[in-house]
Amino acid sequence: MIDIPRRSVGRTGCQLPELGFGAAAMGNLYAAMSDAQAAATLEAALAAGFRYFDTAPHYGRGLSERRLGDALRGLGDALRGLGDALRGRGDVIVSTKVGRLMDPDASITDDRERDGFHTAMPFHMRYDYTHDGILRSHEHSLQRLGLAKVDLAFIHDIGRVTHGEADARYREQLIAGGGLKALERLRDEGAISGFGLGVNEVDVCLELMGVARFDVILLAGRYTLLEQGALDALFPACAKADTAIVVGGPYNSGILATGSDAAARYNYAPAPAAVLDKVRALEKVAARHHVPLPAAALAFVLAHPQVASVIPGIADPQQVADTMRLYAEPIPSAFWAELRAEALVRPDAPVPGDAA
Repeated sequence: MIDIPRRSVGRTGCQLPELGFGAAAMGNLYAAMSDAQAAATLEAALAAGFRYFDTAPHYGRGLSERRLGDALRGLGDALRGLGDALRGRGDVIVSTKVGRLMDPDASITDDRERDGFHTAMPFHMRYDYTHDGILRSHEHSLQRLGLAKVDLAFIHDIGRVTHGEADARYREQLIAGGGLKALERLRDEGAISGFGLGVNEVDVCLELMGVARFDVILLAGRYTLLEQGALDALFPACAKADTAIVVGGPYNSGILATGSDAAARYNYAPAPAAVLDKVRALEKVAARHHVPLPAAALAFVLAHPQVASVIPGIADPQQVADTMRLYAEPIPSAFWAELRAEALVRPDAPVPGDAA
C-alpha cells in the first residue's frame, strides 16, 4: 500500500491526498459493469492506498454514489481500519457534486446508454442550482452514500459549454436564487468542509470567483500536458483567493493514457489532427527517456503548487494497480528539460524538480 502525501485545500483545514480516485466509471460510464466488479475495484483502491474519492449524482443517476458508499461502509479486509465509515469514514475524503437532481422515472427499466451512462437506475436528471435544489441535492447524496458527511461539494457543470443559451438562467438560480448561499450555509454549519466548482471550462471559474469565495475548483481537462491555458488568469486568481485546484481528466479524456492511435479521444470526442500531432511529439520524447506518457501526465499537474490533487478515472482493479504504478514512476529531469526545449510545455508551467 502506498501512503499518498496530502496537500492543504484553501482555508478548509482539509488535507487532500494528492492522488485521488475519479468514480465516474462506478456509474457505468460508457459501459455497464456488475456490482461485484465495482465493489472489487473500490476495495482494491482502498487496499492500494487511495483515500480520496470523487463522485456525483450524475454518474449513473446515483449509481456511483451508491456503490461508493457501500464500499466505504464495508467490512472486508481491504477496508480494515475504516470501520468508522458511518461516523466519519476514518481517513477517507469524499467529494460529490450539486446542481442536478434525480427525479423518479418508472419508464426506465433497462441499462441502455443515457447521458453517457449504462444504468437502469429509475431516475431522470433535472438541473437545479437554486437554494432549495442545492440543499436537496446534498441531502440526497448523503442518503445514497449512506454517510453522515461529504467533505467537499462541487457545483457541477455550470457554464456555457454545458448549458449554452440556458446558462444565464442557471447562473441566476445560483446567484440570485440562493444556490451559493445554500453552500455557504452548509460550509458555515460544518456540514461540508468546503465547496467550489466542478467544471471543464475556465471562463466560468473566473466569472463566478467574483461573486463567491471558493475553497477549491475541480477543473477537468484544462490543465494537462496538452493544455496549460489555465496558467494565464485562473491559476493566479486562485493563488490570490487561496483556492485550491483539483485536476480532473489528466489524460484529456484518454488520449494521454491510450496514445495517438486512430481511436484516440480528446474532450470526449475523436481527437483532432493538431492534438494527435502534439501527442505524437510527446510520445517521441517519452520513448527517448523510457517514460510512460500517462505517468508524466500525472506528475506534470502535481508539480504546480496550486494543485491539491489529481483524480484520474478508474474502472477496474487492474487500472487501480496501473495508476499506482504510474504515480510512483521515476521520471528523469532530462525528460522535463526536453519537453521545455521542444516547447511541448509552456515555459511558465512548473515541472517536477523546479523547486529542488
